[in-house]
Amino acid sequence: MSCLVYVLAQQKGGVGKTTTTVNLGAALAEQGQKVLLIDMDPQGALSAVTGIDMLKVSDLAAAEMGLANEPARDLLLREKLSDLEGYTRIIIDCPPSLGFLTLNALAAASRIIIPVQTQFLALRGMEILMETINKVKLRINRKMKISGILPTMVDSRTVHSKEALEQLKESYGSLVFETVIPQTVKVSDSTLSGKPLLCFNPTSLAAKAYRSLALEVENREKAII
Repeated sequence: MSCLVYVLAQQKGGVGKTTTTVNLGAALAEQGQKVLLIDMDPQGALSAVTGIDMLKVSDLAAAEMGLANEPARDLLLREKLSDLEGYTRIIIDCPPSLGFLTLNALAAASRIIIPVQTQFLALRGMEILMETINKVKLRINRKMKISGILPTMVDSRTVHSKEALEQLKESYGSLVFETVIPQTVKVSDSTLSGKPLLCFNPTSLAAKAYRSLALEVENREKAII
């Protein structure tokens, strides 16, 4: 089975990128995929959530500066991943910016997943992100495709969240996943526990949503193929 590289990209922080990386990875692993998670954010949220000691890992911020003059520096991650064996799914958590580290991830990506909080302010930066993705696809990585746009932190009790979700669907149509991730304190609780939500509270609505997302991601992959 070939390995697919999924990149969680969004220039805005606090939209559920890291939470989705962890729990989508856990859900895909439940399906039998061999999953590798990669933390490309210098703040190390993914590393912290999974219990990795940040003092013992490389300083990504320093690496970004140190590699400023490296030839083909936007392709470094892709070259490294090409040497990996034994994985069927790699999921990369990007920083909330469109800088060097995110460009490296996009250059290595097979598929892009874009988490978007269902608030109108969160939707405003989508055009810039989509433009960047299209430029990377045109200039660096023609094989990259958008797997989907994921509505996160959806609060079905509020008119604001419902209307933002409808606008997202109107703007991007079938790119928007049918699965939505609900707003819940269970996510924060699982983060503090150092476990994926699927392990911490496997019967919660959010855990069920991430399992549904994993199925939808795989079904979309079959459609792409």
